[in-house]
Amino acid sequence: MIASVAFAEEITVVTSYGGDDGNRGNYEAAVKMYEEQTGNKVNDESGTSNEEWKAKIMTDFETGAEPDVLFFFNGVDSNPFVKAGKVVSIDEIREVYPDYASNMKDSMLGASPVDGKNYSVPVNGYWEGLFVNKKVLNEAGVAVPGADYTWEQFLNDCEKIKTAGFTCVAVSLQEVPHYWFEYTVFNHGSVANHLDIPKTADDAVAQKWAAGLEDIKVLYEKGYLPANTLTATDAETFQLMADHKAAFAIDGSWKIGWFQSNADDINNFTVTYVPAQGDRAATDIIGGLSMGYYITRKAWNDPEKQKACVDFVGMMTSDDVVSTFGATAVTALKKGTTPPQDADALVTAALAMTKGATGISPAVQDLLTGEARADLFANVKNVVTGKITATDAIASMISFNQ
Repeated sequence: MIASVAFAEEITVVTSYGGDDGNRGNYEAAVKMYEEQTGNKVNDESGTSNEEWKAKIMTDFETGAEPDVLFFFNGVDSNPFVKAGKVVSIDEIREVYPDYASNMKDSMLGASPVDGKNYSVPVNGYWEGLFVNKKVLNEAGVAVPGADYTWEQFLNDCEKIKTAGFTCVAVSLQEVPHYWFEYTVFNHGSVANHLDIPKTADDAVAQKWAAGLEDIKVLYEKGYLPANTLTATDAETFQLMADHKAAFAIDGSWKIGWFQSNADDINNFTVTYVPAQGDRAATDIIGGLSMGYYITRKAWNDPEKQKACVDFVGMMTSDDVVSTFGATAVTALKKGTTPPQDADALVTAALAMTKGATGISPAVQDLLTGEARADLFANVKNVVTGKITATDAIASMISFNQ
């Protein structure tokens, strides 16, 4: 239990746990516990994570209106306020509070690209995997994929699924091509080089990316994607999974809640490894800890707020609280998360998948600028329809990634 402070302090906190976030209730409960145990007051200014939310946070930092504690992205998105010295490194905090984030693996804290230092303490990470409609596979005479599933086996299974009258892959290339992009590129590389970014349109990394885009084109040309994949929304295509009209979908750990809310029977679904080829094993997954809690320099330099902020982050990143936010997610906790006692079949499968992972890499798309990312993914549908080449799409992306 965190010791009470002598006088109540007020701290301003901004997170992405807005009103529509699946963990909003868990966040509110943890904040209440913190307030009761410390006597401090949290002024919560959380919102929904989107580009507008990111922009507002950046503006607040630029104008000196930053919060005391911020739950935000690691990597490129945090570069501006790290470069400006607006947040405090974990090493500096530990000089005063040696036990700060001591329950975490330092190697997984998400070092900043700016200087290699750790600034944020993570909560629940993420993974991306292959969601499977077992009922559709059974009717198509296809076995549920295992840990050694190959791309060749996947293509053969897709042909059987298509012949049986089902959609093979639920995906909107209009809205969310990035999960398939991530894994098809991964399939032409490895954990060691997945985060490499093309510098020219014909370098080795660009060739790897082009090969991945070509694999998506094959899926489109063979008719394995929804007929309206170029125009449909993500919600429309993903509904094919719940309606037992589609067999496979790649999505993230956050999608478990969608299945729990929309599946007629959760036992009809599972999640497993994405089919592999080349040097990547199927058990090498995309995942990581993309967000964490930062303490701002302004709050750290305030003697009355400093300990209140440290105690707050300590509460929000404790073993028990992290487990409530995402027991199946990738975690930096030294002891790991505690699985829920009433775990359903999908949660159990997710736990087995993450436990059996042999390698993990963050998503390379997160290292691109927002403009480059938007341009690349807008061009995926142009690549699959032959309007432009994969090389042209990569060249265009590079022009925005400055």
